[in-house]
Amino acid sequence: MPADPLHSAGKPQRSTTSQPPSGSGASAIEVRRSARRRRTVSAYREGDRTVVLIPARMSEAEEKRWVTVMLDKLAAQESKRVLGDAELSERAERLSAQYFDGRARPSSVRWVTNQNTRWGSCTPSEGSIRLSHRLQGMPEYVVDYVLLHELAHLLVPGHGPRFWRLLEAYPRTERAKGYLEGVVAAERLPHPPGARDD
Repeated sequence: MPADPLHSAGKPQRSTTSQPPSGSGASAIEVRRSARRRRTVSAYREGDRTVVLIPARMSEAEEKRWVTVMLDKLAAQESKRVLGDAELSERAERLSAQYFDGRARPSSVRWVTNQNTRWGSCTPSEGSIRLSHRLQGMPEYVVDYVLLHELAHLLVPGHGPRFWRLLEAYPRTERAKGYLEGVVAAERLPHPPGARDD
């Protein structure tokens, strides 16, 4: 009988797939338990899925905690990568397909350096989307939210109820809005005494 990749040398592995915690970037999480693995936990992306590798002896509570830790760790690593304009366009296309059935089709998506008071903008008549360079280095779920926000404007120009209903499909909308509000609030804080802008 051919070897089962999930089982090795009589040491069972258990694999479970579940929906991610609210607000995670992946569409599903697969937890693989291994009797060989003693202490280490690791994770990687496999398409739209996140695979988390943990020791078999871990409790359900430890598994939950480690899944959250590893999702945050992956998001932090991914946020350090700066997407180019071509990658940004591909990302917009994927997001439109995933959340808007591909109905939002921008003619161009690019980074700009002249938007210091807005995170993004859209000109529906031209189909163009521009994202502020200030988003570069922020978590991917935040960039995705801003992209989806602008993509939604290709379908609904204003910010009425129909527009916000479209964005309800994205599970991290509220978290991303909170993140951006926090950035704006931090920028408005007074500088501590003795601090100088160099």
